[in-house]
Amino acid sequence: MSKNKLFMKLREDKGARAIAITITVMLLVLTAIILTTVIANRAIDEPVDEPFSEPAGVTDPDIPEEENKQPDAPAEDTDTLPSFVLPVSGVLQKSHDADIQVFSDTMRDYRIHLGLDIGTVAGASVSAMADGVITQVFDDVSMGKCIAIRHSGDAYTIYKNLAADLPAGITVGKSVRAGEVIGTVGESAMVEIAEEPHLHVEMTVNGLAVDPLDYLDEDAVATLKEDTNYEDMS
Repeated sequence: MSKNKLFMKLREDKGARAIAITITVMLLVLTAIILTTVIANRAIDEPVDEPFSEPAGVTDPDIPEEENKQPDAPAEDTDTLPSFVLPVSGVLQKSHDADIQVFSDTMRDYRIHLGLDIGTVAGASVSAMADGVITQVFDDVSMGKCIAIRHSGDAYTIYKNLAADLPAGITVGKSVRAGEVIGTVGESAMVEIAEEPHLHVEMTVNGLAVDPLDYLDEDAVATLKEDTNYEDMS
């Protein structure tokens, strides 16, 4: 059968013409799917910029980009850990434990508690635990207003549940001294809102969460067992 006769037969045969149209449409759709898949795979293989690297213990996906800028390194950036001081006067409410779950009065469940809860009064001054540079100032959905400070020896201290209003000049990149006021105790941590007013403080060394009590001297630790909760707001 010649081509002309074939085309004439298709023109006369509506059923055959419908089949031919259907096959053509299916081929077009299949071609479109293949092209879309190739383009998508090529986009996945393209390299992307690395995200901002946070110290362990700091988790906040909503930190504004401008607050993530890398500050200048401290003047004395060595491998030696500095001496640490208490960030606030008060009583130890909850200790650091990466293994045993403790009951949360707010969430009504048991969960790991990284860091210390130091009970005090709302508005009590919070100080830097050692010399360092402020690397982050951010609002965390769970833990409220937070500040992270980088110290020598690849150590970080992270202060959470702070009041929203910070002292003037407390911004990313600022160098601070041990004992310098960086904020005040607030009630901004939604997952700990049922607790008494307190500072939640965490610490990392070499990227690992550690117990801040292990880096304080015995006299400082002893004060956390005394009922000084309402004696000192400074």
